[in-house]
Amino acid sequence: MTILLDPTSERVPAARLRAPRLASIEGKTIGLLAIAKARGDVFLDQLALRLVARGAKVLRFRKPTFTKPAPIDLRQEIARQCDAVVEALAD
Repeated sequence: MTILLDPTSERVPAARLRAPRLASIEGKTIGLLAIAKARGDVFLDQLALRLVARGAKVLRFRKPTFTKPAPIDLRQEIARQCDAVVEALAD
């Protein structure tokens, strides 16, 4: 069993199901979400190169600030356009 910790400081955590893994990333669109912290893009730049080399299309997104959850319109845009998303943390 895997336990995932949610950093959103909910007093009563909401139950969330894990999304199924993609069988392959080839031909899939992967969203890379920078959370607006210093050097997060450094990690995402390297990850983008590796994903493209494995046949994925990469779209980049950025939160306006790291102090709040991503705006709903940004989350909806990512959900519409991407098969999977990676959110980068830094510090």
